[in-house]
Order: sequence, then C-alpha cells, then structure tokens
Amino acid sequence: MNGGKSIDLADIEAARTLIAPTIHRTRTERSASLSHKMGVPVHLKLEHHQRTGSFKLRGATNAVLNLTDAQRAQGVVGVSTGNHGRGLAYAARQNGVRCIICMSELVPQNKIDGIKAQGAEVRIVGRSQDDAQVEVDQLVIEGMTMIPPFDHPNIIAGQGTIGLELAEDLLDLTTVLVQLSGGGLISGVAAALKARLPNIKVIGVSMERGAAMYQCQKAGKPMIVPELATLADSLGGGIGLDNAFTFGMTRDLVDDIVLVSEAEIAGAIRHAYWQENEIIEGSGSVGIAALLSGKVTPDGPTALLLSGGNIDMALHHRIIGGEDVDVTAED
Repeated sequence: MNGGKSIDLADIEAARTLIAPTIHRTRTERSASLSHKMGVPVHLKLEHHQRTGSFKLRGATNAVLNLTDAQRAQGVVGVSTGNHGRGLAYAARQNGVRCIICMSELVPQNKIDGIKAQGAEVRIVGRSQDDAQVEVDQLVIEGMTMIPPFDHPNIIAGQGTIGLELAEDLLDLTTVLVQLSGGGLISGVAAALKARLPNIKVIGVSMERGAAMYQCQKAGKPMIVPELATLADSLGGGIGLDNAFTFGMTRDLVDDIVLVSEAEIAGAIRHAYWQENEIIEGSGSVGIAALLSGKVTPDGPTALLLSGGNIDMALHHRIIGGEDVDVTAED
C-alpha cells in the first residue's frame, strides 16, 4: 500500500488464535425489521454482547498478549474515550499487568466507572484525547508501554477478527457497515473481509459532529479535528498527526464514508431497543442510523456492527422514551 503501514490476513488469523480463550465469538443475527425495510437481508453482528460490552476487548487482548516479559513488568497505559480503556483494563487484569487509562473530561461517567471496575487507575486530563495523550507520553517516559486505541498493528489485527467471523457466518455478504473513528476497527475488518470476500463493499459510518477520519480523508492527510460532544461519544477523538496505519488502510480499503446526525443516532438507539430488543450506545447505532436515514441503500445481503452497549442507562431511558436529547446543550 502507498503511504502507510498495513496488516494482512495472516496477522488477523494469528490474532484470532491468540485471543480465542478470552473473547466471545459473538452471534450474527438477521434483523427482520431492517430486512423488511431495506428489501434485502440485513444482519446484525452483536459485538455489544462481547465481554466488557464492546469490540475493543479483541484488540486490547491481542496487544497485551504480545507484550514482552519486561513490558508486562512495567505495566501498560492508554488514552481512551471509554471502551478501549475498559477492554485494556480487563485484558491487563486477566494477565496480571498494571494498567493506567488517561481520558478527557468529555468521557461519560458510566464509562469511567466501568474502567475503574476492571481494576485500572483512571486519570482525567483536559477536554480532548490529545490532552490526555500528554499524560500518557509522560508515563511512557517513566517506563510504561502505551497501547493506543487504534493505530497499532496488534489492535487492528485483533479488531479484524470480527471480519473473519462475518465472512464465515455470511458467505453471500455484499455490503458491511462499520463504525469509523480512529480507524482501527474498520481497517482490521476491511482487511479480513476483502481477503475472504474480494467483492465486498465496506462503508464507514461516523457522526456529523467531529468526524475526524472523514475530515482527514477529505484533506488527504492526518490533521487536527476539533472533538465535539455527541451521542456517539465512543467515535470521538483525533487520528493522530503521526498516524502510521489506519489513515492509509482506511483510504485504501474503505469504499465510502457516510455521516449521521444526532437525531438519526437517537432514532437508531430507539430502533435497536423497540425493534431488535437490544440496548446499544450511540456509536453502536450508527450503522442502523445510516440505513434508516437512507444514506446507505444496500443492494444485497448486508451486515452492520452493533459495536458497543456501554451507554448511561438514564440517558438511554430518555432516548427510548422519545426525548429529543441534545448533548451539545448539556456539555
């Protein structure tokens, strides 16, 4: 690939073998409601049922299991909007490794509590992931190993195991909708799927407010994008100006990117609850939002990822009750 590092199918298959004892092989289920609305089979990959409540455990486990003995002894540190921190904390505790997670003030309290419950130390720094990264950099100087949330080969390979499972579960799959934030998830999933199903169309879905990778792809290079309050808070944060893997992999492997509004995200959370009997967070709902809004019109068997379910339940109650929740006003 031109202009960036990459991982391949062999890396992803190796990750699957390594993480298999720790993670769940989550179910892929047909959505009767969405299949009827779209006129084609639509399947949901229930990754919000993963241990720790999101897909992030896959990459975090692969990264921790690839540490050297010396790195394990010094401990790991990460910057997170919530789900990576929870996954990394769980993987570290399972392997007896000290873990510190740094995050910004924008991260919801329920996600902070979830990380602390896994035994990690949490440090709140500034109002963006870039601010939190400064604290991480200092801890690395002191000897800890940083495990980033997306731009790391072991993280990407771990997330890519979802693509292997989709390819095995849905042999006739033509389109997949994948959350797009820093690009670790979509890079891994796309690499796996396009190796197994070469004609598949991979569509990234992000939120209109602060869609960093989308803006960087439009600009043709990594750039600083302001982080904004959104119901899809797990998709927030920049991609890093020194991005080594995911900018190039997203450019080369992703066929299209669509953005969904806050109202469309809320509508998708409601749909998941009332029509699919699933409780998902805002970021987990964006694939549903893209279909219901008509921003993606699939022409064959389609899969979308319910990537996480770690939503504040008071907020979820307000949304499913029909309230027009404006997180920008509450910020």
